[in-house]
Amino acid sequence: MEFEQLIDTAEEWCSGNPFELIAAECSDERRLDFYAEPRFSFYVLCPDANCDTDSFHVWSENEDCLPFLQRAQDYISACGRKSFVQVLDEVFSSFRPLLDLPDTDDTETFEQYHTNVEEEPETDHQQLAVSQQ
Repeated sequence: MEFEQLIDTAEEWCSGNPFELIAAECSDERRLDFYAEPRFSFYVLCPDANCDTDSFHVWSENEDCLPFLQRAQDYISACGRKSFVQVLDEVFSSFRPLLDLPDTDDTETFEQYHTNVEEEPETDHQQLAVSQQ
């Protein structure tokens, strides 16, 4: 993907979450820097458009963010090529605890459970008589 396309994709991705694209550099490396309040940042090193073997790499200069980025980096390193948006989505998912956002998987599970409980009809329980003998 050309660098200008990466920038456009990053700006579009930022419109749906708390991160903003704060820098884009294409001199020695193709690097996009992102930031979210209160002080969470990361950057993505993008593979050269002509190189089929390189993959994305995520990192942060903020040490508090590094443990959360490890999950995203593991995802990137796993089998199969990942798209730029998939990488960004995984980083966002990894940062959810830092941003005080609920885990989407847990929320969906709870909402599905809550909906199912409300929709189940109540069953009439038979009154059991106790005989005294």
